[in-house]
Amino acid sequence: MFQRITNLFAVWTVLGCVWAWFVPTHFAWVTDGTIRPLGQPLIPVMLGVIMLGMGLTLTLDDFRRVATMPRAVMAGVALQFTVMPLSGAALAGVFGLANGLAVGLILVACCPGGTASNVIAYMARANVALSVTMTMASTLVAIVLTPLLTGWLAGVYIEIDRWNLFVDMVSVVLVPVIVGVAMARYLPGLTRRIVPAAPIISILFVVLIVAGIVGKSRPLIEANAGVLLLAILLLHALGFSLGWLVTRMFGFGTDAQRTISIEVGMQNSGLGASLASTPAFASQFVDPMQAALAPVPSAISALYHVVIGSLLAAMWSRRRSAVTPEAPPETVAA
Repeated sequence: MFQRITNLFAVWTVLGCVWAWFVPTHFAWVTDGTIRPLGQPLIPVMLGVIMLGMGLTLTLDDFRRVATMPRAVMAGVALQFTVMPLSGAALAGVFGLANGLAVGLILVACCPGGTASNVIAYMARANVALSVTMTMASTLVAIVLTPLLTGWLAGVYIEIDRWNLFVDMVSVVLVPVIVGVAMARYLPGLTRRIVPAAPIISILFVVLIVAGIVGKSRPLIEANAGVLLLAILLLHALGFSLGWLVTRMFGFGTDAQRTISIEVGMQNSGLGASLASTPAFASQFVDPMQAALAPVPSAISALYHVVIGSLLAAMWSRRRSAVTPEAPPETVAA
């Protein structure tokens, strides 16, 4: 049952966004600051729980597996942090996006791959072991690269506080992942009880984050819908297509092509939304209206990439692929 619910991630995301669009008050509690666990904003706490769930599913063998498929992992991570950031910056300039939207688009483009990509890779009959490994690798690399790339590319629009962004990455990504890995290692009994529900909780929290931002930002989305929707669609279309095309040009197997395409095309939009929603990030904007626009691209990105990824998975799942030489056959945990 859990696997079936997880496989419908795109459906839940679409339903959540539609619900928030027509009845935004139902999701106001996510973004209005009335709920502050341990005195912290709710969205970063939700993201921390999502990353904790990722850590719970990782073992030392997952880290060792990087060494068994170095070429594919290195290619995927390199494409993740070149294709998407450069595409985001180019599209922001070409479409002349307002500062808040431009910075938000670049920020989500500089984020690592999301855990939803692992679900899509499984549905597409791609290499799930490679997908999990790439997500882990890009997430860890992102702790440094996301602040650096965002500061470089979005610095055209506002002065980005790279150090503050790095601290946020450590607190909402690195620390929860380390805690999750430690729990899996030293509290295996508790971890076994938690892990089956972790994907469901992650999906619920991602949908709530996205829906909360969509509901809060509905007037801003309506005012900027034309160029914004097209720019974000093109961002993910470039990620999926170039991830597939470049790996094909370099002679990777079919499974690796599909997996890297999915990993590059799917961002951790929840992370982008969380970072853009923090008071410290918003304070970098002179105009509060522009600050309010910054989380919007991440919310729309979450909707786009799961829909595109699910469509590709449906198409690819009909074709039985050969196993790529870079990765041995793997099993998928429920």
